[in-house]
Amino acid sequence: MAVTVETLEKLERRITLTLAAADINTEVESRLKKLARTVKADGFRPGKVPMSFVAQRYGAQVQYEVVNDKLGEAFTVAANEAKLRVAGMPSIAQKDAAGEGELAFDATFEVYPEVKIGDLAEAEVERVAAEVTEEAIDKTVEILRKQRRSFAQRGAADVAADGDRVTIDFEGKIDGEPFAGGKADGFQFLLGEGQMLEAFEKAVRGMKAGESKTFPLAFPADYHGKDVAGKEADFLVTVKKIEAQHLPEVNEAFAKALGIKEGTVEALRADIKKNLEREVKFRVLAKNKGAAMDALVSKAELDVPKALIAGEAERMVANAREDLKKRGIKDADKAPIPAELFNEQAEKRVRLGLVVAELVRSNNLQAKPEQLQAHIEEISQSYEKPAEVVRWYLSDRERMAEVEAVVIENNVTEFILGKAKVTDKQLPFDELMATA
Repeated sequence: MAVTVETLEKLERRITLTLAAADINTEVESRLKKLARTVKADGFRPGKVPMSFVAQRYGAQVQYEVVNDKLGEAFTVAANEAKLRVAGMPSIAQKDAAGEGELAFDATFEVYPEVKIGDLAEAEVERVAAEVTEEAIDKTVEILRKQRRSFAQRGAADVAADGDRVTIDFEGKIDGEPFAGGKADGFQFLLGEGQMLEAFEKAVRGMKAGESKTFPLAFPADYHGKDVAGKEADFLVTVKKIEAQHLPEVNEAFAKALGIKEGTVEALRADIKKNLEREVKFRVLAKNKGAAMDALVSKAELDVPKALIAGEAERMVANAREDLKKRGIKDADKAPIPAELFNEQAEKRVRLGLVVAELVRSNNLQAKPEQLQAHIEEISQSYEKPAEVVRWYLSDRERMAEVEAVVIENNVTEFILGKAKVTDKQLPFDELMATA
């Protein structure tokens, strides 16, 4: 039987579904009979509850379930008959007008859009590259030294200087009144490392243990504490203790402490370089992938199904709640997070997904088995036992699906870069690493 599809607006469609009342009644009766075998009721033995009682208590619920099931089947058949790619779930409403012995329903839904991708040769993409320099390795070594530094208390005559760890008591007041977060006892911080506002560090710098000082401090207008942002406070600070930091020497003992088997500084620097190169490769790939995807979307024309946007926004809400849960937030799963907050980002994700899917389909960019294997082996190289990591990926479909998605994205990126007008740019190491 031919299905009549009504076009409402852009991607929105409507079809009418009809169900035979006799078929529904027959199925309801059959389900109630099965249910009667297990229903329990006071005064009746199991399996001996009268059908009239079962129908009265469960009839409405069973009829609702049967109608829903029948509608689902009818909609699937109709959508397949009309060769429709349905996006999201249909909205179904019963119609007043129906043939004798029938129930009629309108199913309103969206379909997947036609995606038109323009000439990628006209797209412009900036492709970045970066190198791991000796300076970058030096900075990493310094970070490792600071992670393993120790502290020793200074003498009574010594003054606080950059690099020292100071223990202080402080109290701040605005217009003579204390404010939330403005007081602490035994508070520690490292001078010169930006842990406190510069005006606060400047006041403490040069003080001795046991010394107190009062000083004004103007909070920046964009300060994270909104109650004090843009206001001026008077602080009383007392230095309780000053400790000089000691950084370990970069030698064989230092290298061995960091797990370098050879125990040499050269091996340590080589290991650092290898790890930094892996990170640089990851960040460069991510940056170039983002630029390529932006170029692809800019050359695509399509309408985005609202149902897919809503679904993606709901997934993002669920992810946000899960993130709150991991941070230990109480009742995170009930957090009132409006899906509308994510609509714009969800629309971008759905749009990109649809465009990428079309590019993959039309240019045969699916992930090949050898690509999947190569990607897993590359990931495994950053672990102590690569072979176990490879087996771990290969043994799980979900993990393999994630790998496949990444490989497809890489294929798409390479395809776009091979077609577009590409401008190459060398990024300084620090600039690349500062990119989120």
